Amino acid sequence: MTTVDFPKLRLLDSQWSEQDGQPVLVVRDRLGLTGQIAILPPVIAVLLGLFDGSRDLEAIRAAFALRTGTSIGRRQLEDIVAQLDGALLLESPRFEEIRVAALAEFRSAPARPMSLAGQVYPIDAEDCERQLGGYGVSGGMDPAGSADSVRCVICPHIDYQRGGHVYYRTWHRALRAAEEAEVVVLFGTDHFGGTGSFTLTRQSYQTPFGVLPTDLAAVDAVVRAIGEDVAYREELHHRGEHSIELGSVWLSYAADGRPIPMVPVLCGSFHRLVEGPAQEERERLDRAIAALAGAVAGRRVLVVAAADLAHVGPDFGDEAAFGRSQKAELEGRDARLLDRVVDLDPEGFLEEVREVGDRFRVCGLPPIYLALRLVRELAEVSAQGRGEVVAYDQCPTPSANGSWVSVAGALVR
Repeated sequence: MTTVDFPKLRLLDSQWSEQDGQPVLVVRDRLGLTGQIAILPPVIAVLLGLFDGSRDLEAIRAAFALRTGTSIGRRQLEDIVAQLDGALLLESPRFEEIRVAALAEFRSAPARPMSLAGQVYPIDAEDCERQLGGYGVSGGMDPAGSADSVRCVICPHIDYQRGGHVYYRTWHRALRAAEEAEVVVLFGTDHFGGTGSFTLTRQSYQTPFGVLPTDLAAVDAVVRAIGEDVAYREELHHRGEHSIELGSVWLSYAADGRPIPMVPVLCGSFHRLVEGPAQEERERLDRAIAALAGAVAGRRVLVVAAADLAHVGPDFGDEAAFGRSQKAELEGRDARLLDRVVDLDPEGFLEEVREVGDRFRVCGLPPIYLALRLVRELAEVSAQGRGEVVAYDQCPTPSANGSWVSVAGALVR
């Protein structure tokens, strides 16, 4: 028997699969709070659209019958709701209890653990150094190859196995900036974040080369500007989100393990900023950037955006595979985006995405936009000839069905 009277789904991680030759929808908790999953046949999957918190079970039964022409029994519906709640997919007292306990455990740890160590990179420092160095032609970072006066680094957050050469070339050019930085602000895509979210944590990030301690004074300054509820509402996303983690490992590697103070910021969807006016979100972001700039001003600041670009092909919702001509078109659109980046033009960057309705699903839009905003806030500079594109690639997805993720490395001076 379910104790959820008005079921409401949380944001889901879902994908279609097959079971016994039949299509099923596999749904799991994005935060990884439980290993349980829910496996639903297509007709039952229709119910997911009805679990919005506005209907009780009888109203859901009536709406389901109206939409499908099929009735669902009260007991069957209760069992489905119980299964979803057991997998922590509903907003419910059970989920909230487990979320609060998980957040307390996360905050009490000595540092944020490495969630991808042993999968994407080795946990041992020497092994990790060997792997990262192997992505370069010479197998090491030559200080003579690093650029001067770098204030902002755009690097991927794709796995190293596909994007390692782009990471390497980017951080090879940014080596001096990493060595000299007195504080780093690292923006990363929150793939599960709410619209316009700006999510902080007081936890430091562990890497194979040591801990990057979080700059607590800077975090507290932003919290005062936007409020604890906004700043920490999705803090638990830091636990498993890979974007900041993968960028911070390269940062620590480039800095030779020096414990640089860091401000880790996860950025949620910019959907409403792309689609149209979002005054409240813009004002909140304005306050956050101003507070952050004030907190780190006076030190040698390096701003980093851990951000991939386009996500195209059947894996991401396109009807057809992206072939040679489509990939060439994508490269041209990405080149326009990167021109805006190296010219330090955040509003132009946003407009390039808006112009095509985010057709290419640029998941790195929030961190890149905010990184450019922060650099501008820290120092008014000319927007001409300020940086360089270091590397670019289009990486295939594991499904090998004509789906691609484009990634780039760029510097802003």
